[in-house]
Amino acid sequence: MTEIRQEPDTSEDDLAQRFRAGDERALREAYDRYGRAVLHLATSTLVNRSDAEDATQATFVAAWLGRDTFDPTKGSLVGWLLGIGRRKVIDRLRSSARENRVVETVRQLPEPVSPGSDPDIVVDRLVVADELARLPDEQRRMLELAFFDDLTHQQIAAVTGVPLGTVKSHIRRGMASLKRRWEVDGAAPGARPADISGAR
Repeated sequence: MTEIRQEPDTSEDDLAQRFRAGDERALREAYDRYGRAVLHLATSTLVNRSDAEDATQATFVAAWLGRDTFDPTKGSLVGWLLGIGRRKVIDRLRSSARENRVVETVRQLPEPVSPGSDPDIVVDRLVVADELARLPDEQRRMLELAFFDDLTHQQIAAVTGVPLGTVKSHIRRGMASLKRRWEVDGAAPGARPADISGAR
């Protein structure tokens, strides 16, 4: 009786090799074959379905960009993808925790006083907005948060993650630059910029 030997299925190894070699069709095949497994891993940990889908997409992006680090001799492609997926899920959990802390911090801070809708204030804001556009990015961002969003220094620090001292420094330097430009440009000779009620 002749023994019939069954050849091992090499499709898995072939896919792994092509993926590592940069074959874009292999990326599509890997996603079709293992995407559900990665998504299942993400949804089993993350409550929000959208977050799970983002983590799944981030997993395949990271895997594709880092495909040179995949070693088929040390494990399967799906195992490697799930390992990346776990890290992306953890990243998403940490990010959500940070966002929740920021929201909670801002919620506990006192509410800013409304500046009202005086026409003079509206004009001042338009003029200041034009001057703000000329400032360095960080100074402009801090002053916009203070002026347009009416946030306190503490609230700006909480929202941006920038240390409170740095926030104050950016606002102080930005205000000084605004005052110099305000006077040089002749927008209001001898006057200082409109009061930024949030810069406190």
